[in-house]
Amino acid sequence: MVSTDPISDMLTRIRNAIAVNKNEVSMPYSKTKHAVAELLASNNFIDSVKQDGEGIEKKLHVKINDDAKNAAITEITRMSRPGRRMYVRSKDIPSVKNGRGIVIVSTSKGIMTGEKAKKEHIGGELICKVY
Repeated sequence: MVSTDPISDMLTRIRNAIAVNKNEVSMPYSKTKHAVAELLASNNFIDSVKQDGEGIEKKLHVKINDDAKNAAITEITRMSRPGRRMYVRSKDIPSVKNGRGIVIVSTSKGIMTGEKAKKEHIGGELICKVY
């Protein structure tokens, strides 16, 4: 089955894995999903991201947490959807939970956190918010 919104599918897989206390989740690979997962890893919301396989068999493996730890993600929500895109200017990028969470933004210079986009004065499409 082909999803019409692969980013939403990725976020739902992560959310469901956290709900049933799984430590790792895998999904079909795409550059956008990999970039979002790398941002989550660099901001300490997930442990690691790796890819394997070639061509159509390529998979993205996201390690959410270790066996002894709880997940760092409390809430992960898709903001812009295919039916309703949400674009913002740099000064209108929202903050999440007074800076304890992050917003991921797709800009003309790539996918980055809302904080970095504000510093570079770049707006874009809001992908998701994570707390």
